Amino acid sequence: MQLNQRINAFVALGGEMGKMAQKPELYADLFARTYGHNKWFDPSQIGFALQQWSEQLTQKSLEQWVAHYQSEFTGGKTIALVLAGNIPLVGFHDILSGLISGHKIVCKSSSKDPVLTQYVLEKLISIEPKFESYIQWANGPLKGFDGVIATGSNNSALHFEHYFKSYPHIIRKNRTSVAVLKGDESQEQLSALAQDIFRYFGLGCRNVSKLYVPRAFDFQPFFGAAYAYGHMMQHDKYMNNYDYNKAVYLMSQTALLDNEFLLLKEDTALVSPIAVVFYEYYDDLESLSAHLKTLEENIQCVVGNAPELCTVNFGQTQCPKLSDYADGVDTLAFMNSL
Repeated sequence: MQLNQRINAFVALGGEMGKMAQKPELYADLFARTYGHNKWFDPSQIGFALQQWSEQLTQKSLEQWVAHYQSEFTGGKTIALVLAGNIPLVGFHDILSGLISGHKIVCKSSSKDPVLTQYVLEKLISIEPKFESYIQWANGPLKGFDGVIATGSNNSALHFEHYFKSYPHIIRKNRTSVAVLKGDESQEQLSALAQDIFRYFGLGCRNVSKLYVPRAFDFQPFFGAAYAYGHMMQHDKYMNNYDYNKAVYLMSQTALLDNEFLLLKEDTALVSPIAVVFYEYYDDLESLSAHLKTLEENIQCVVGNAPELCTVNFGQTQCPKLSDYADGVDTLAFMNSL
C-alpha cells in the first residue's frame, strides 16, 4: 500500500470519527458498550476524544506530519503495541504511527478499553480493506514482532523493560502535567485550566494534577471557574474517590481547600489522587524553572502563560497535535529506525 493510500484512508477515518462525535445517537450501541465496560468512558468523554482525533486526521495535518520522514519510510516490520486504557483512544497515536509508516501492528488491548479502539480500527479496515492484513489483536503472549511500544505504570514498566530488553522498544511510565500560575490569570484562562484538570476525570498524563502558585495566591477565582464542572458530582465513580480522599485527609487533620467536588491540598508530590489537585508555592520563576528541570522526566506538560517555563497554553493539554509525542519520544523516528 502506498503512503498516499494510507493517508487517504486515515482522512476518511477522521471524517467517520467526526460523525461519531457529532451524532452519538447513531452510535448509541457503541457508546453504551464502551461505557458499560468502563464507567470512566462516559459519552461526553468518548465524544471529545473522537472529535479531537477527527480534527487531527486531515489531509493537511497528516501530510505535514509525515513530510520530514516519508522518504525514510520502508515499512515491512511488525510492531507490538501494548496499549494503555486510562482515557478513550489513548493508544491511537501509536497505532497511527505504525500504520502510516507502512508497518504491521499487533496490539495488546487494555482490559479497560476492549471496545472503542477495536471498533475504530474495524472502521478503518472497512474504509481500506488492505489494512486488514496489517492489523492483528493479540489475546495471549505477544509473538513475531520486530519492535515494541509499551505503555503502563512505573511498576509495569519494570516488567516491560525486562520482557522486551532484546527488542528495539519505547517503554512509557507514569507522567503527569502541572500548571504554573502567576496570579494575574483571566477568568477565561482559569476556566481553560479547569478543563485541563477535569477532562477525562483527571486520568490522563496530560491532565493537570499539580499547581505551582505564588505566595498569597487567591484560590477563589479558580474555584469560581471550576464550578462549571459541578456536574462531576453526578458521576458516582468520581465522587466515590472524592469522598474517600476527603475522609482520609480529614482523619489525618490535613488542611484542605474544598468546593464539594474538588480538593486542593498543599503537597510537594506531583501526582495527586482522583478529585484532588496538589499545589505548591514558589518564590520566583527562575528558581521554579530550575526545580521543574529536575522533574522533567515525570512531567508531560507544563501549562500556563509564562513562556519561559510553559509548553502548553491553558485549555490545550488534551488537544495535542500529531507531532506532540508522548514523553517527547519521536515515534515516527523510532518506526524508521527498525
